[in-house]
This record gives sequence, C-alpha cells and structure tokens, in this order.
Amino acid sequence: MVRYANYIVNALKGDFGSSYRTHLPVFKEIMTRFPTTLALAFGSIMLTVVIGVPIGVLSAVKQYSALDNATMAGALILASMPGFWLGTMLVLLFASRLHWLPATGADSWKSFILPSIALMASNMATLVRMTRSNMLEVIRAEYITMARAKGASEKIVIFRHALRNALMPIITIIGMNLSGLLGGTMIIESVFALPGLGTLAVTAVRGKDIPMVMAEVIFIALLAGFINLFVDVLYAYIDPRLKSQYVRQKKIGRAVS
Repeated sequence: MVRYANYIVNALKGDFGSSYRTHLPVFKEIMTRFPTTLALAFGSIMLTVVIGVPIGVLSAVKQYSALDNATMAGALILASMPGFWLGTMLVLLFASRLHWLPATGADSWKSFILPSIALMASNMATLVRMTRSNMLEVIRAEYITMARAKGASEKIVIFRHALRNALMPIITIIGMNLSGLLGGTMIIESVFALPGLGTLAVTAVRGKDIPMVMAEVIFIALLAGFINLFVDVLYAYIDPRLKSQYVRQKKIGRAVS
C-alpha cells in the first residue's frame, strides 16, 4: 500500500517511473512518441470529415438514387476492410510498385498519407452512414419545409439549417474516433513502422515493461476524457438551445434560492 501511494503521488507530479527496457523516464518516452500519433490521428480525422460528411449529405439529398446506392455500397465495403489488409495493399501499390510514397518511417509528411488513408476507411464509412441517417431525419422536419416555403435556396436549407441540426451525433462519432486514434493505432503503426504510441505499447507489453504500460494507459484515458469534455462544450456552440436551457435553469436556481 505504501508503494502504491507513492506511485500515485509521483504520478500526480508527472513522474511515472523509469522504463524497465530503456531505463529512461516513462513520461519522456511517451511525449517523444506522441507527436507521431497526433499527426497520424489528426490527418486521418481531417480526411474522414472532409470526405465523409459531404458524401453523407449528398447521399441523403439524393436518396434512393444511383449515387446513394453506390455510396452505401462503398461504405459497406470500406467498413468490411481490415485496416492491416488495406494498409498492406496501399504499400504494395503506391510504395512498392509506383514508388510514389514511402512505405515506412515518419521522415516527412508524405509518410503519413498511406497510414492516414488506411485509418480513414472504416471511420469514414461509419461517418457517411451516420451523416446520411441524421440528414434524412432533419430534412423531413417541419422547419425545413417552412424554410423552403419562404423561398430559401436549397443550398441554404441543406447547409445552414439541416446540416447544423444534424451535427450533434456526427461530432460525437468524430470525438470517439479521435479518442481511439490518439490512444494508439497499434496495427497501422506496426504495418507502416511508425514510431508512435501504438508501437510503444506493443513493445512495452511484449517486454513486460509495466511502468510504461501503466503510464500509457493513464495518458490515453486522460486524453479521452479531455476530448469528450471538449465535445460536450462544443455542443453548446452548435445547438444554442442547449446553452439557453442551461442559462434558464441557472436563473431558476437563483430565483429559488
């Protein structure tokens, strides 16, 4: 119990001990690897949002069309592809055969293109389907019909009224995906030999490096908590009704007291 209490006190100070493998401070090694995982995660999320949300919106607007059917079929295929298989295929095509992009390492921004695409596939498939389903619910709402009746253009109706009200579940999915990616994409980082948190975790588990494993789990949990908190705060800016509801409850509480 004394050793456990000392560990907690030191952890609160940022000292998670030394690695059994390298004999270096654990937190220093984590922060050395974290920028690689951060760049990979944000690259993948940016591609997912920039490509997935417009495709989902377009698929909802063109419901039951050939484009909608092709989009849903493509999303199903992408969701069924294992990340390690897609990553291997990308390496064989763009690195080994065409020699356009590097296969391994993190020497330049080009090294993150293939792993970002491999990570993007399944996340984008989920985001496309989520965006489409939420947009279909919002498009059928009465205020959308009212906006069209007032003469608003279809572009304004879709992007200013419908998409904004459909963003709540979409942002939740994005936040969850970002938490998982920052937690360390072990398989993809292993395929592309990226020195990130994923490969660090695999190496620590294989070497029974207990201080490293414990510190990385705590670090990932804190990251996930901060991201979820940021998403909750972002809700109030996307949907003013939540902010007004909080202000109203606060005023009622003051009046009662």
